[in-house]
Amino acid sequence: MKKSLLIGLLLIAANSFAQTDTIQKKMDSVQVKIDKLEDTKDSLKAADTVRYWKKGGLVGLNFSQASFTNWAAGGVNSVSLTALTDLFANYKKGKNSWENTLVMAYGLIQSDHSAPRKNEDKIELTSTYGRFADKHWSYTVMLNAKTQFDNSYNYPDDSTVVSHFLAPAYALFSLGMEYKTTDKSFSFLVSPLTGKFTIVNDRRLADAGAFGVDPATYDASGGLITHGSIVRYEFGGFIKLMYKKEIMKNVLLATKVELFSNYLDRPQNIDVNWEFQLDMKINRFLVASISTQMIYDHDIPVPVERTINNIVVPGVGPRLQFKEVLGIGIAYKF
Repeated sequence: MKKSLLIGLLLIAANSFAQTDTIQKKMDSVQVKIDKLEDTKDSLKAADTVRYWKKGGLVGLNFSQASFTNWAAGGVNSVSLTALTDLFANYKKGKNSWENTLVMAYGLIQSDHSAPRKNEDKIELTSTYGRFADKHWSYTVMLNAKTQFDNSYNYPDDSTVVSHFLAPAYALFSLGMEYKTTDKSFSFLVSPLTGKFTIVNDRRLADAGAFGVDPATYDASGGLITHGSIVRYEFGGFIKLMYKKEIMKNVLLATKVELFSNYLDRPQNIDVNWEFQLDMKINRFLVASISTQMIYDHDIPVPVERTINNIVVPGVGPRLQFKEVLGIGIAYKF
């Protein structure tokens, strides 16, 4: 009797353990399925996020060279090299959009009679958030920042630095509305509320009042009273027009015009920045390009020479600034 009872208890215990093991295996299987579902959900979220982003850019290297041998008309041998990077990351979901661009360029030129000199130097970051009001118009917040990589000198006197990284730097923050055509080739941004900041992070240049900041003040004997301002603040209205389109096969035209008026100081003097670029694709990697930039800012003094009674008198004043670059090179788009 005792043996039968003991055997029965053992069988019940074994059966209980077997059921527990089976339940545990089923629970483990269910947990594995849950984990797979979570992984799938995370993957779908990541894929969904990627779907709303568009990223890409272009890197290029332009080269130009001139050589003269027994050339009766004269000329100077020269060679120049310019590196360019143009990156973008744009997000769009529903009524919201966020566009970001970073443009960097640096170039050097060398001739027979001089050391290498800089002929291109640019860093520009633009970030624009928009919320669509209708098919073409959107409420917009824009941040734009510009500066340069390297020192610039007062050529041909290479010893005097006239600008460098963050001297100057320009930052612009605007609130307004932007219009875009359906194909996105043309955009027009108008901002009645814009803050503009000019930074000259160099004590010598700031004291001299370079790039429109307030200069240092001195007493009658030439003693320093106050240093020049590192930052100049402006508040005004801003307009930006952009056009970018392939005007014929393998020929891309891009142009941008920016206008700014300072409400607080001589609003009739409009700051102008006009950039133009024409890229001509030769094959998959070879491109030829021409770019120009025109700047007018009443607050930026430019060296000016005047002739009075046959005597050249140096001075400074606002002037139209113009730059042109023509080159051929290689480019990779991604």
